[in-house]
Amino acid sequence: MKIEIRAERAGDEASIREVGFLAFGDDGNICIVDVLRKSPSYDRELSLVSVISDSIVGPDSIVGPDSIVGHILFNPMVIRTPDGEVPALYLGPIAVRPELQRQGIGSALMRAGLEKCREKGHRIVLLSGHPEYYPRFGFTPARDRGLEAPEWIPDEAFMVLELVPGALNGVRGTAIIPYEFPESE
Repeated sequence: MKIEIRAERAGDEASIREVGFLAFGDDGNICIVDVLRKSPSYDRELSLVSVISDSIVGPDSIVGPDSIVGHILFNPMVIRTPDGEVPALYLGPIAVRPELQRQGIGSALMRAGLEKCREKGHRIVLLSGHPEYYPRFGFTPARDRGLEAPEWIPDEAFMVLELVPGALNGVRGTAIIPYEFPESE
């Protein structure tokens, strides 16, 4: 299976929504992408999709060539410190069609997304996610770095990555994320 990773394009919205629905069910993570697209700070270059080049036939589905099978999104946010606001990105959501999970698509999206964030000059990425999964990409507990999470994010799930070494030096404060993900699981 050959995968291409590219920035979201006009016309990808329905396919991204479908991948989100299949990955998360109807818990609201799907709608958050639609809401974020309307924000003036939305950057389509930080909304990446994975596209397969061939068809995949499985027991429960058929995925045609040139279909979007995964999506990752990085959103602007700030860390509020006593000295002012520090810009950062918040990763989420990341989704892969269930029948194609555990095949490296999510990892490829993550690596490509983090590289795109670096290319665009971003320095810090925060997320709320599984503490066993994200450390492989360099994420560490954010509280250990002096960052506080919004009350809806459990401490063990709140993680941070410096895209630029030293980006968090002297940064202590609270993550201000302009939206809330619904609880899942």
